[in-house]
Amino acid sequence: MKQPYLKWIVGIAAVILFVCSSVRHALFQSSAFDLGIFDNGIYLISQGQEPFVSFRGLHILGDHGAWILYLLAGFYKIYPAVHWLFAIQGLSLALGALPTWYLSIQAGLSKAQAYGLVVAYLLYPVVFNANLFDFHPEVIAVPLILVAVWAARAEKLGWFIGSITVILGCKAVLALTIGAMGIWLIVSEKKAVYGAIAIIAGTVWFIVATQLIIPALSGEEAAAIGRYDFLGDSVAEIAGNLIFKPGLVLGQIFTLANLEYLVLLFIPFAWGISFKHLSPMSGAVPILLLNLLTDYQLQKDLIHQYSLPILPFLVLTAIATLAGGRGWLRSKKGIIIWSLLAWLALAKFGYFGSKYLQAIDTRVATNKAIARIATQDPILAPATVLPHLTHRPVIEAIGNSILQPDLNKFKYVMVNTRHLGIDVSLDLVHNLLLWLERSPEFKLDFQQDDVFLFTKISNNQ
Repeated sequence: MKQPYLKWIVGIAAVILFVCSSVRHALFQSSAFDLGIFDNGIYLISQGQEPFVSFRGLHILGDHGAWILYLLAGFYKIYPAVHWLFAIQGLSLALGALPTWYLSIQAGLSKAQAYGLVVAYLLYPVVFNANLFDFHPEVIAVPLILVAVWAARAEKLGWFIGSITVILGCKAVLALTIGAMGIWLIVSEKKAVYGAIAIIAGTVWFIVATQLIIPALSGEEAAAIGRYDFLGDSVAEIAGNLIFKPGLVLGQIFTLANLEYLVLLFIPFAWGISFKHLSPMSGAVPILLLNLLTDYQLQKDLIHQYSLPILPFLVLTAIATLAGGRGWLRSKKGIIIWSLLAWLALAKFGYFGSKYLQAIDTRVATNKAIARIATQDPILAPATVLPHLTHRPVIEAIGNSILQPDLNKFKYVMVNTRHLGIDVSLDLVHNLLLWLERSPEFKLDFQQDDVFLFTKISNNQ
C-alpha cells in the first residue's frame, strides 16, 4: 500500500530530530555520559582497537551488552563522526511511524485513524526529548518492537526473528521486554510459536548478557543494579525478592513520584486507553516496573530514554482500543490536536531558548581550543567538551569523582572556569588550573573567555 505522505512525514521527522540533536551538540550541551561513552566505544571498534572506554573504566559491552554498537562501527569506517549517531537516532525514532501505520491498517482502522496514530507516535514527548539526551542504542529497538508485533500477526517468521535479534542487541534489559511480549503473544494474540521464540530468546540472552558477558567485561554486576539495592546486590537476588517478597515491591511502587510519572507517561495516549483493550501493555510491564521501583529520578520523567521501550505498547494499546470501537477520540483531527497539546506541554523544545544557551558565551573559545588539539593523545576536559574529543583511546572528564586526576598521563588538559559542568566544584577547577599554571611540564597553549588549554611540553606520557 503506497502512502507517499507517510514517507514525507517520516523523512521530515527524521531531519528535525537530527538537526535538533546536532544543534544541541554544537552548543556543547551533550555530555561524556552518555554520548561520549558510545562515540568513544564505537570509534575504537571502527579502528580495530579494544573498545575500552577509559573514563567509564570498562569495555563497551560491559556496560549494557549492546553488541549492536559493533554494527554501527561500520559507519565510522566510512568516516568517523559523532553525527552518524544523531542521524541513526533520529531516523530510528522517526521510522517507528511506518510500523504504526501498517499495524493500524492491519487492525482494520481507517487511513485517517492510521495517520492520526502516526502523528500521535511522532508527537509523543519522549521521542523528541530522548532524542536530545545524547545517544542511546535502544532507540533502534523502538520501531523494531512494532515491526516484531506486525510480523507475528502477519506470520512473517523471518521478519519477527530478525527484529527481536536486533532488539536484544540494543540493550540487555530489553530481553525482559521481549520475554514479556512473548507471553502476551501467546496469551492474547494466540501466536504460540512466535511467543515461544520470544520467551526463549529473551530468557537466554538475559542470562548470557547479565551473568556472563557484562560481569566478565566490567568486573561487576549489570549496570544500574545499585538503583535497586533495597531488593538485593545481584540480578539473581533482585529477581528472587521480586517474586518472594512482594511487600518490598508494593511499598516502593505506591509513591507520589510514581503517580506523577504514570500520569505524564499515559496522558499523551489517554484518549486511546481502554481497560478492555489493555493487554498489549503486558509487554511494557518489565520496563515500567523497573522505572517505578527505582529512586533514580531520571527514570521517572519523559525527558530521558528510560520510557522509550514503553511507547510501542502504548501505540498497540491505542490501536486495539480504536479497533474495538472505543476511545475518547476516534477522529484523526481529534487525535492530532490532543497529541499536539501534549507535545507542547511536555516536549522540551524550550530548552533551545534557555538551558541550551548557557554556554554559548564560551562556544567560540572552546571551538578554538579544540582546533589546537593536533594529536589523538590522552586528554582531560569538561564532560560537555569530551563528546567533541572522543576519537582517541584515553580521555577523562573533570569531575568531583576524581578529585586528584593523574595529570602525568595526559597530553592535553582543557579547563573552563566559567561553565563548570555537572558535579564539578569551583574549588576543584581552580585548584586544577593553579596546578597547571605552576607545573613545569605543561604550557598554556590557549586562553580566551575563561577557557584554557594546556599542553604537555615533554613527549613522555
